[in-house]
Amino acid sequence: MHFMTALEDAWQQRNSLLCVGLDPDPVKFPAHLQGRPDAIFEFCKAVVDATADLVCCFKPQIAYFAAHRAEDQLEALIEHIHLAHPDTPVILDAKRGDIGSTAEQYAIEAFERFKADAITVNPYMGRDSVDPYLAYPEKGVILLCRTSNQGGSDLQFLDVDTPRGRMKLYEHVARTVAEDWNASGNCGLVVGATFPGEIARVRELTGDMPLLVPGIGAQGGDIAATMVAGRTAKGAGLMINSSRAVLYAGRGEDFAEAARKVALDTRDAINAHR
Repeated sequence: MHFMTALEDAWQQRNSLLCVGLDPDPVKFPAHLQGRPDAIFEFCKAVVDATADLVCCFKPQIAYFAAHRAEDQLEALIEHIHLAHPDTPVILDAKRGDIGSTAEQYAIEAFERFKADAITVNPYMGRDSVDPYLAYPEKGVILLCRTSNQGGSDLQFLDVDTPRGRMKLYEHVARTVAEDWNASGNCGLVVGATFPGEIARVRELTGDMPLLVPGIGAQGGDIAATMVAGRTAKGAGLMINSSRAVLYAGRGEDFAEAARKVALDTRDAINAHR
């Protein structure tokens, strides 16, 4: 499955720009899952099965699995998604960024061990640190550009001199990825919903490149503003992520049904502005 093809199909066939982030925190699990050795897998699997027809992709965050020695459950979860929902791409949210030889190992981990369809990557160390991911042309490589946290402005909003003139650092990242790194057409960018003005600027600089947009829901990003700023002419081009609002919509044994309701409401709220 080519990540970009699967993503475009999901946008159209499921009529959805919603990405559900899988950030499992066992402390927040329903009582009937507490203490189970497979609790992380069972919790995430239930949410996945309840929402798969409503999303364009899923985004497991690797730290939430690794912190609990649950990498094997992450492997099992991605395998389950591919088997039970084969047209649903999986983005491994790892934000890797290291020198080339180490990046090669991270790429093997993401694409060969976990079999993710895409990965988030930090571009700060430059092109040679990203090349090992780009060497998998069928996989998505989604690079941090303008992140949703307030501290992102410490660096991303700095004015820098570039071969294309003076611009903000995040603008330079966007143009570099779009014009120099995207030869295989498999790149995307992370741009936070908390900065709709910057979403619009990134869209201006990158054309129809897919944007992964965290920050709605718990972080306060506005869906309408995000859509106006970032949708393409075809009403697509975005993976709007919601994690905690969906995952922890309910705390009882019906948590998956509660997650589905929030996912449905969020998808419909997004579509109201397509």
